[in-house]
Amino acid sequence: MTACVSVGRRVVVTGIGLVTCLGVGVEHVWRRLLRGDSGITHVKIREFENTKIPCTVAGHIPRGSSIGDLNMEQLYSTAEQREMSTMSLYALEAAREALKMAKWDSPSLTEEGKLETGVAVGSGMVGLDDIYEVAETLYKQGYRKVDPRFVPRILINIPAGLISMKYGFQGPNHAVSTACTTGLHATGDAFRFIKYGDANVMVCGGTEACISPIGLAGFAKMRALSTKFNDTPHKASRPFDESRDGFVMSEGAGIMVLEELEHAKARGVDILAEVKGYGLSGEAHHISSPTESGRGAELCMTKALHEAKVDISEIGYINAHATSTPVGDAAELRAISRVFGNNKLAISSTKGAVGHLLGAAGSVESIFTILALKTRNIPFNTNLQNEDKEFKDLNLVKGEPQLMPSGVTHAVTNSFGFGGTNASLCLASYNSHTSQ
Repeated sequence: MTACVSVGRRVVVTGIGLVTCLGVGVEHVWRRLLRGDSGITHVKIREFENTKIPCTVAGHIPRGSSIGDLNMEQLYSTAEQREMSTMSLYALEAAREALKMAKWDSPSLTEEGKLETGVAVGSGMVGLDDIYEVAETLYKQGYRKVDPRFVPRILINIPAGLISMKYGFQGPNHAVSTACTTGLHATGDAFRFIKYGDANVMVCGGTEACISPIGLAGFAKMRALSTKFNDTPHKASRPFDESRDGFVMSEGAGIMVLEELEHAKARGVDILAEVKGYGLSGEAHHISSPTESGRGAELCMTKALHEAKVDISEIGYINAHATSTPVGDAAELRAISRVFGNNKLAISSTKGAVGHLLGAAGSVESIFTILALKTRNIPFNTNLQNEDKEFKDLNLVKGEPQLMPSGVTHAVTNSFGFGGTNASLCLASYNSHTSQ
């Protein structure tokens, strides 16, 4: 059993898994992202047309039997699909890929291995469709027809619990729900669990299955969603572009396997990256909008860099939170400008391709940041055509992927959520011969 320690330990990434509107599977999704593909389509919900919701675009997971599709019927029985929520199914599939990559899914995993492994997975929103359907059943058909699986299906901690039960992991079992910062907070918390000795391995990230008429109506009433590109869905999510008019709701999951460095080295498993720093802050300003200056973003980036003990010159890329909203994108860029000054580091928001996955955004984007460090390819801002004049001097990656500068080994990814909850993660390339 892992003992608590008083000194920080090094934490690395040994597995990653993706379920996104660009498809399922890390290689498939990354290839499409670098190509500039968009996974945004028209909303695919029965009876949606009758709602008159002004936003008609979303990022649905492709279902079917083609390469990159999620074949739910092949993965789970009808009974299992009834038992589990969609957000749980997404999390289990992404975890399966991540654990296989990390070689930590073996049936022969020892009891000690199970004891030292924990799970930290959260979601930003509960299953709104489940709530609607049960409410309708209760009022139309009565109590006797209410599904007894209803409460477990909507609890935020159930995806983490199901991963733990499937693989027998008995370390920390933790769930986070901090709106759109959930996936990054879950990853950062897992990093700290390992760093300070609560576990040697953590399965972590976020999952979201929020595309429903209720969710779309709620965000649309807040005027948070894009409405100008309903006829051209693939153009609707456009972070940093001067014509951006709101975010696009998306669904999916991003799950990582984090591991204590010496534990990973002893197993001889491939190391994808190192987690170096984690910063948190509160905006203390407004329920849904950041300060125009981006003060909260500045604070959490500064804290992540401080824990990582890196100079700003060592950062080559920022995977921005930018959701394609006029206020939020600009505030984040102002914060980046203050923290990094004239450093010409590359900046992109991958939400142009995958939309906004709410509680899963931070972990999906952490995985994209890891892949940028690993492959030295920085994804560009899909749909960025004309940036705001205020930010013309920033290196907003445009038109094609950009190579990571030689010798630059660190990157930062940001996530910010309603309620003013912010987080940044500093990641680094790992080289067994040079990494300190």
